[in-house]
Amino acid sequence: MTRYLVVFSIALIGALAVTPLARRAALRFGIVDNPGGRKAHAAPMPYLGGLAIYLAFMVFLLGLFARNGTGTDTTPLLQGVAIVVGATLMVALGLVDDRFALPPLIKLAGQFIAAVLLFVAGVHFHFNHFPMLDAPVSVLFVLGITNAFNLLDNMDGLSVGTAAIGCLNFFALALLQPGNKQVIVATMAAALAGACLGFLYYNFNPARIFMGDAGSLFLGFMLAVLGLKINMNGFANLHAVNFFVPIVVLGVPIFDTSLVVVSRLRRGVSPAQGGRDHTSHRLVLLGLTVREAVMAVYIAGFGLGLCGILLTVARLTGGLTMVGLLVALGLAIGYKLEQVYRSRQPAAGHQLAVPTPMAGAPVRNMATRPRDPRATRTTGAAGAVTVPRTKKG
Repeated sequence: MTRYLVVFSIALIGALAVTPLARRAALRFGIVDNPGGRKAHAAPMPYLGGLAIYLAFMVFLLGLFARNGTGTDTTPLLQGVAIVVGATLMVALGLVDDRFALPPLIKLAGQFIAAVLLFVAGVHFHFNHFPMLDAPVSVLFVLGITNAFNLLDNMDGLSVGTAAIGCLNFFALALLQPGNKQVIVATMAAALAGACLGFLYYNFNPARIFMGDAGSLFLGFMLAVLGLKINMNGFANLHAVNFFVPIVVLGVPIFDTSLVVVSRLRRGVSPAQGGRDHTSHRLVLLGLTVREAVMAVYIAGFGLGLCGILLTVARLTGGLTMVGLLVALGLAIGYKLEQVYRSRQPAAGHQLAVPTPMAGAPVRNMATRPRDPRATRTTGAAGAVTVPRTKKG
């Protein structure tokens, strides 16, 4: 356990130290999220937070694979190279997108290349009796989780905090597996959790820096890697149940993406179009403050992690029943949140209103720290609730 605490601490301190430097660089070179449109901040907000997370984690990862592991779960150098190249590609795509706004198809093509690299290197699901499913399911899993965390980055601290919780859940699963066979997965999860929490100090509401697409794509990719790398066959129960463990652990971003895509298709809106219709925004519509909405999502992440751990000891009937109940609960919550969203929207349009300041009224800078977190929740025109920033997703 000591080695994990050391790894976690190094990544945590690294992110705490590098993030202020990334913030200064972003302001100096104009890599910022400018106000306007659906965004609530009134002053440019620096990006490059994702670069800080990447650097804090990647130094550890390169050192780990240079040693080539020390336990029974030794990772071949080819897998290490695939993970490093794929993660670096995600950060590069995100940085360019943060600065110049890449077309969605270009980003998707880059994600596909990274997912294929993982599969070729052997980082993928293993379906014992249906090997033909290994490639398509693994690639779709990487694409889905990568974009899910990108879409989840719509409130201060939401995506990076959820990623940290996912890392802690995978860390627990790796430690609980009999035989101590998941040393590298546990170490990677500990390091990534430390990097996330170090950045979260600056990104929690009210944020002083955004991680941008560079951070959200990187975190989504790395969480997908952990989901593929965690070898659930070490547990005693059936593979048919264990397959669902990483999906349940990452249930929060999966749920949010599913809710947004279905809701937008129902309303005739492109899923690629941005909007304030994510889970977090709907929780604010229910009356929660921004911080309360984010904390509610955190709690859901921990709860799903516990369910994932319980699945590892469940028999076939009990495990599939639990998965079925989680799906039913997700459908019920999704239906309720969709009803809330529909009932709170004006007849024309389906986006949350952003009130226009009255003439002569001061414009509040959302990038500064408010005295009361509840001050971030206000009521705008037509009774619509305004919530803080949202991204392209």
